[in-house]
Amino acid sequence: MSIVKKSFACLAIMAVALLPQTASAETLYQAMAKAYENNPDLNAARAGLRATDEGVALAKSGYRPTIAAEAITTSTNTNGFVNNSASVGVSINQTLFDGFQTRNNVRAAEAQVFAGRENLRGTEIDILLATVQAYANVTRDNQIVEYRKQNISFLQEQFSAARARFDVGESTRTDVSLAEAELAGARASLTAAIAQAKSSAAVYAQIVGTVPNNLSAVSLPRRLLPGSLEAAVAQGTTEHPAVLAALFGVDAAGYAVKSEEGAFLPGVRVSGSVSKGDEGVDTAQVQARLTIPIYQGGAASASVRQAKERLGQQRILVDSARRSIEQSVVSSWTQMEASLATIEANRSQISAANLALNGVVEERRVGQRTTLDVLNAQQTVLTAKEGLSQSERNAIVASFSVLASTGKLTIDRLGLAVANYRPEEHYEATKDRWYGLRTVDGR
Repeated sequence: MSIVKKSFACLAIMAVALLPQTASAETLYQAMAKAYENNPDLNAARAGLRATDEGVALAKSGYRPTIAAEAITTSTNTNGFVNNSASVGVSINQTLFDGFQTRNNVRAAEAQVFAGRENLRGTEIDILLATVQAYANVTRDNQIVEYRKQNISFLQEQFSAARARFDVGESTRTDVSLAEAELAGARASLTAAIAQAKSSAAVYAQIVGTVPNNLSAVSLPRRLLPGSLEAAVAQGTTEHPAVLAALFGVDAAGYAVKSEEGAFLPGVRVSGSVSKGDEGVDTAQVQARLTIPIYQGGAASASVRQAKERLGQQRILVDSARRSIEQSVVSSWTQMEASLATIEANRSQISAANLALNGVVEERRVGQRTTLDVLNAQQTVLTAKEGLSQSERNAIVASFSVLASTGKLTIDRLGLAVANYRPEEHYEATKDRWYGLRTVDGR
């Protein structure tokens, strides 16, 4: 069999051996889909929003009557004469007008639901970005482990060569000791790299829910990125969930002010009751009550002032959110540009360092260089390779951070193969419920 045929046969065997791992390779987008479905922090945020949805049903209860059944027993002792009586009845109370407090409470609760949805979307973005960071960290650390293994193989060869030259009198004990020390240091560095890789894998499993398995290379999401920094800032300050949630917070606080002001308006309430005594006497009663507040001890006024201050606070928080998002966009964008530039520099450095290493090795063979020169040249190659891994990791994380800062790191935008959680479904199912202890999902 020719050398070429043997080579093809070996490649075929390797391909078959690696086929199961290739089939189970996990992409970044598959990892994000898993995190979207399984991350406990995200599921907790969804449960919190469902609780917020119930605030609307709670506020709407102010429109509805309250009904109570009651049983009364009375025992009266008058000069030793005991008179016992009993009655049962039903009472109904209905508020007809409460100074628009219920209406404004409902609107405030609805605004809080909308704010909650934006906060949930922000949590989704944070989880997806954390997945990107964990994925990129695992990829980087695994690459560094491989580089350091290759470094050990190279240093092992140099150590063996130094000993062989020493045995024939072509080198000194110093050369052997230098090679041995560098080899020992490389083994220690490999141990540290393996520990770091395991730590990153643990973080990945915490976020995604599964251990990393044969992760694929990640490319920059160029087609999803804004065309310029200015466009990114404009998107982020208008479309990021943190900004939109703050704006809905202003709406909720505004309705809260109106609700507190309603305490100064008249209220109309109707009540009715039907009762039956133990002597067969039926009693029915209907009562309408008009209440005009005059002075409540200053509590109502303080509540209005307090609500207005909270409204002012919410308006300030909108400005704060916009500034925070702008800073995040600019920081992510500049980090992305710097990382891309660093990648090109790292690649040039690796190319030059490999050429230099090959040259130093050849010069050492003819006695123009020392073992120390070879070891230094190899360290330069290793440093350049690890620097490239770090720069590639930084570029990936920074580019997805730009998407996160602009509010575009969503499953729809990324095209993830996962069912979209729709919070409006629970809201529509529960907002008008009049009764029932079970949640929408049957708990």
